[in-house]
Amino acid sequence: MSTDSVRPLASSPVGSTARLGASLHVKGEITGNEDLHIDGSVEGLVQLDDRKLTVGASAKLTADVVAREVVVYGSVKGNLRARDRIEIKKDGSVIGDLTTARIMIEDGAYFKGSIEIDRKGEAELEKPAYAQRTSTVATPVPQPAHVTSGVNANTTTNAHKS
Repeated sequence: MSTDSVRPLASSPVGSTARLGASLHVKGEITGNEDLHIDGSVEGLVQLDDRKLTVGASAKLTADVVAREVVVYGSVKGNLRARDRIEIKKDGSVIGDLTTARIMIEDGAYFKGSIEIDRKGEAELEKPAYAQRTSTVATPVPQPAHVTSGVNANTTTNAHKS
């Protein structure tokens, strides 16, 4: 007799990952408190705040994602927000905006969108856009070039991120 049959349903082994198989299609919202590996298709929202989401090679997501870590081998259309890191593997494809503390995009991966590095690792969803840009450290803001007396005033900004 297998020990799996006598294990309580409420407990799951440390390091276990839930799987959404390739033949499954989900429309709506997926929330949870365990790592998730998706090989099927999802439309909607995937929210795994403190967990890892792996988008498998056969997966097709049309969804926004919020997780601790996101690894993409398949296709995602939607915004990704990861507190720790986002990885887009060589055959992965992401069309959408990324917000994370760390990013890795392998050669051969496809990405179209914007990247915002959030060093605090905290989602700032509740703050309005103008409040998200404020910080205690002065950040240089590029100034537009001005034309004076028919002479072009060229400006060059070398933004150094520390």
